[in-house]
Amino acid sequence: MTTKKSRILGLAGVGAAAALALSACGGGGDIGGDAGKDDVDKQSGEVTVGEGCEDFEQYGSYPGTSVSLFSSIRDQEADQLQESFDQFTECTGITVDHNGVGEFEEQIVVQVEGNNAPDLAIFPQPGLLDRMAETGKLIPASEEVEKLVDEGWSEEWKEYGSYDGTLYAAPLMASVKSFVWYSPSAFEEAGYEIPETLDEMMELTSKIAVDTADDGSTKPWCAGIESGGATGWPATDWVEDFVLRTAGPETYDQWVNHEIAFDDPAILEAVNAVGDYLRDDDFVNGGIGDARSIATTSFNDGGLPILDYQCYMYRMASFYEAQWPEGTTVDPDGDVYAFYLPSVDKDSKPLLVAGEFVGRFADRPEVEAVQEFMASGTWANTRVAIGGVTSANKAVDPDLASSDVLRMAIELLQDKDAVARFDGSDMMPSEVGAGSFWTGMTQWLDGQKDSVTVLKDIEDSWPTS
Repeated sequence: MTTKKSRILGLAGVGAAAALALSACGGGGDIGGDAGKDDVDKQSGEVTVGEGCEDFEQYGSYPGTSVSLFSSIRDQEADQLQESFDQFTECTGITVDHNGVGEFEEQIVVQVEGNNAPDLAIFPQPGLLDRMAETGKLIPASEEVEKLVDEGWSEEWKEYGSYDGTLYAAPLMASVKSFVWYSPSAFEEAGYEIPETLDEMMELTSKIAVDTADDGSTKPWCAGIESGGATGWPATDWVEDFVLRTAGPETYDQWVNHEIAFDDPAILEAVNAVGDYLRDDDFVNGGIGDARSIATTSFNDGGLPILDYQCYMYRMASFYEAQWPEGTTVDPDGDVYAFYLPSVDKDSKPLLVAGEFVGRFADRPEVEAVQEFMASGTWANTRVAIGGVTSANKAVDPDLASSDVLRMAIELLQDKDAVARFDGSDMMPSEVGAGSFWTGMTQWLDGQKDSVTVLKDIEDSWPTS
């Protein structure tokens, strides 16, 4: 597996011109209706571009064709993804048939090895993308897709979608993981301020622990890392965020690429700093149990005690917004909101990020057209405006975000001073990133292993080739 060197993601700000095609297509009607639909010459099969389709002419006309798209995206997000193609389908004649499954990582391997690959697939991990590129069945991106990626994304995001120097997959959505969820009203009532440094965050944690000592169920933090077959990933996110902060991005890069040992002293320091929060019964797990309960608490439920004032903080990515119960107001003055997980000082701004990438297995023009559309600022703005997601595409207008938290995430992604790094476990070999690292952190939180032992075990699991 080829490793990827991560550099600083200098994600520049964006002008207002970014919303370019949301209004140009004129209100996107029902796919089954006639308004705005192209006229097809029955003999030639050519499409005369209809009103409202001017921004889609570049993708060509392929009436009656369909393209299969495979991903891990399900439920409401899958419906929203499908909606992002509505106007594209009207104007190009291409139907995008999306199939989202919970076992995507396993199923895509089976399908590709069985010569039954989908036309397009959305990869949530650069490491999995590498594996598919190694098969020789993933098709390199077209010149137009590469042009769009060069225009819309930083060099590092392009690198994440590349293998052995060749671009295969265009970046799509992105998420910021460096967030802490909290209750604005609980903070206000208690007189607590949002911490701006790691020292301030520990000081706040200690103060809350003292203030709530007479209440056995209320704690500064709540946490949960259970996630079925992926149990442990929220704990690895904690570690990655702290490595970025306490060791710095250069050491983070060395660690992810195994240029330093997994149990290097700098990594041990970061893990112990996480342990200062997550392995202290005085600090966790509010409304749920003691520190060891973190290992068996679903990450979906881990932050919910905030709503009952049983914990004050929950570290989790921007996408956790979708986990709050219906009727929860996510707002700076609402039931819950999020703040940026601070660094060692107020001036540095490291970001732990994740993202998705769309790759192509089929060499048909309509498939290439869909990949081009998904690489564009037009698609990114359309999808963000539908709601629930963010993107690091430079063309995205933050004001299109469906919530204040998602707008804040986009602004952080576009902040030229931010130093962003992709989720480390997604960049490591699967034996480690989705294997020993996940399980090791679970054992560590469950009290089965100490920091030194668990890091040594993970180091020993790193593949030799």
